[in-house]
Amino acid sequence: MNRSIFSSIFLCSTVLLSVILCSLATQVSHDGRAITIDGERRIILSGSIHYPRSTTEMWPDLIKKAKEGGLDAIETYVFWNAHEPIRRQYDFTGNLDLIRFIKTVQDEGLYVVLRIGPYVCAEWNFGGFPVWLNNLPGVELRTVNTVYMNEMQNFTSLIVDMVKQENLFASQGGPIIIAQIENEYGNIMSTYGDAGKAYVNWCANMAESLDIGVPWIMCQQSDAPQPMINTCNGFYCDNFTPNNPNSPKMWTENWTGWFKFWGGKNPLRTAEDVAYAVARFYQTGGTFQNYYMYHGGTNFGRTAGGPYITTSYDYDAPLNEYGGLNQPKYGHLKELHDVLHSIEKTLTYGNISSIDFGNSVYATIYALNGSSSCFFGNTNSTSDATIKYQGVDYTIPAWSVSILPDCKKEAYNTAKVNTQTSVMEMKTNGAENEPSALKWVWRDEQVKQTVVHGKGQISASHLVDQKVTNDVSDYLWYMTSVKLEKKDPIWSRNMTLRVNGTGQVMHAYINGDYLGSQWATSGVFNYVFEKKIKPKHGTNQISLLSATVGLQNYGAEFEKIRTGLPGPIEIIGRKGDETIIKDLSSHKWSYQVGLKGLDNKFFNTNNSADHHWKSQDLPTNRMMTWYKTTFKAPIGEEPVVVDMQGLGKGLAWVNGNSLGRYWPSYVADVDGCSAEPCDYRGSYDSTKCVWNCGQPTQRWYHVPRSFMNEDVNELVLFEEFGGNPSLVSFQTVRPGTVCGSAYENREMELSCEGRQISDIKFAGFGDVRGSCGAAFQKGTCESKNDAMSILVQACVGKERCVVTASEGIFGSTNCEDGISKRLVVEAVC
Repeated sequence: MNRSIFSSIFLCSTVLLSVILCSLATQVSHDGRAITIDGERRIILSGSIHYPRSTTEMWPDLIKKAKEGGLDAIETYVFWNAHEPIRRQYDFTGNLDLIRFIKTVQDEGLYVVLRIGPYVCAEWNFGGFPVWLNNLPGVELRTVNTVYMNEMQNFTSLIVDMVKQENLFASQGGPIIIAQIENEYGNIMSTYGDAGKAYVNWCANMAESLDIGVPWIMCQQSDAPQPMINTCNGFYCDNFTPNNPNSPKMWTENWTGWFKFWGGKNPLRTAEDVAYAVARFYQTGGTFQNYYMYHGGTNFGRTAGGPYITTSYDYDAPLNEYGGLNQPKYGHLKELHDVLHSIEKTLTYGNISSIDFGNSVYATIYALNGSSSCFFGNTNSTSDATIKYQGVDYTIPAWSVSILPDCKKEAYNTAKVNTQTSVMEMKTNGAENEPSALKWVWRDEQVKQTVVHGKGQISASHLVDQKVTNDVSDYLWYMTSVKLEKKDPIWSRNMTLRVNGTGQVMHAYINGDYLGSQWATSGVFNYVFEKKIKPKHGTNQISLLSATVGLQNYGAEFEKIRTGLPGPIEIIGRKGDETIIKDLSSHKWSYQVGLKGLDNKFFNTNNSADHHWKSQDLPTNRMMTWYKTTFKAPIGEEPVVVDMQGLGKGLAWVNGNSLGRYWPSYVADVDGCSAEPCDYRGSYDSTKCVWNCGQPTQRWYHVPRSFMNEDVNELVLFEEFGGNPSLVSFQTVRPGTVCGSAYENREMELSCEGRQISDIKFAGFGDVRGSCGAAFQKGTCESKNDAMSILVQACVGKERCVVTASEGIFGSTNCEDGISKRLVVEAVC
């Protein structure tokens, strides 16, 4: 039996009066050219939306916008550590309701790609593995190990059974057309040797045994065993070839941007380059392409991995962190999707031929039943090209693809953006005069009791890896006592405490007094803390607070990377040329998990300890301090953020809902940004086109409106480093400036997304120079009629306006032949 062909079945259920309701299952198969759904060959355009990174109230709007953007499917991971935080205790409530998410996608008429993993990476804490898994006796992760494989199979089977019970696989009439087992294992498999290959085979056999009736995929797995389909992840996958000629060419992760990390800059991947990568993929025989991410969302709570992945997971995606349109990326890709869908039958059934015009310029022709569709691709990163095809000259800009559905007229070029650009702004909360309206109360974390007494929940005569706590908190106290007398050989006037840490943050105390702090720089998580100490004669209490900022989520054997304070931890005495070291690593250590405020849930509303909050003498720049205030929800329906300017590092909650970690005091590097517009031409990587140099890596934090009440709301902060809460304010996110762009004879559309266009700052028809948000300038040629007055009349006072970029409207131009004329408008919302 060909396991890649799935027969139709009937699902029937008996209801009252013995009426039988039957629905025909969806037949899904594949070959080297396409995925076939119910007998029709399809190309699939998909986008990743991870359900835990948004709220249930956001799902319908996100999925609706994805469909309107031209997608056929939604792809999501399944997050093991979120669903099984404690072994055999499961959580599928709220924004972890996987079944509800899939049904919401189904309600919109889209397909689903279910990436069970259950290792997901995803810049998610510990790669999606629950940390208790790592602490099981005898376990080794992602290799041939009975303990691990039993747990992996248990969770995978649980998810499959849940989905089957709801008839959500396509073979049951549901929306799920593809499932994934494992994830990017091929990138690191060599570390595991023969056991790695055996593990991949086991994964494939285990997945097949679950009998889901739709194809299984393994991404980045070049030796994926049949019938697994191996797929590609990356910025470009046009040169990818499946390991079996009968497998379709699939791209599971087209990285639309990149993630941010504390201390890093903001990444930008241009709309032109993303579109170029997609068009090239389908030009070269692609079948399935998925945007990673289409909506990134927010790492609420402690879900961000890394270490040092930010709370924002915006990813420069077509739908921004708050669910709004990231223009022009969203609109430019929508136009591409519409063109691709218009030639879908030709792409999947047509005969293929190609022409090499030289200098990295290629034509690919798909012909079917006497008609044909053409792709003209120019992969040269510097030089535009003019080619002659069937007696007609075509100009293809550098690093672009032109699509001609009839091989005669260009319908789309990836380098020619004909959709608006929106520059988002943060607007002050109109509900009250902030930040002065926010009245703060505060309370101490009371670390003094912990650091003086040094009594924890457990003790051991060695230094533990912080993961032994099953990651129930970012915080773990390491405490020990050491007896020092004047006659001790180490005693001197020059003594230091030295700690090797990977925490990634550490705060040190001796005899109840704060000694100092240190934290890693992103990418270098091993550091040495050393400070001068003045111990007393007799017993000295050393207390070290280790704080994690997300656990490692990627790499071979990433679970073996030590977290916390691996040591050695030493007291060093220096007398002249003599250095004496006293290693405390094997002392008796006492460990305390978490902090008192977290254990007592200071962040919850109506907390029984509310009377301990103080309103007098509000401290600022004070470590280990809790702050609380009330606020009114911003007016309207625009997305809400809280501006954490002035704070150090800590955790935030609104009405008991965690907004995640904040760290606005961590400023991005000052080097690497350019004042010039990003050049889309040439291969993209995560260091290209970065911005926000010298500014906080993340200043604004998403507050979903579903977290807020209509009247009074409560914001609670735990400030670890010390900051000034008086600068905190709530703001809304909306387009401030919108810029329209349309090449000749195309329509230029502007929209302020619910608000009126108040002014036109620039308008020109010709070879306009510059970019949105910077200064537009008229080029070497322009139209006869005054473009500004035309646009003012057409657009000001309206929420949306449409103007055709043509000489019939703007008058003739003095542009020379060969110059691409376009209409460019900058408007204020």
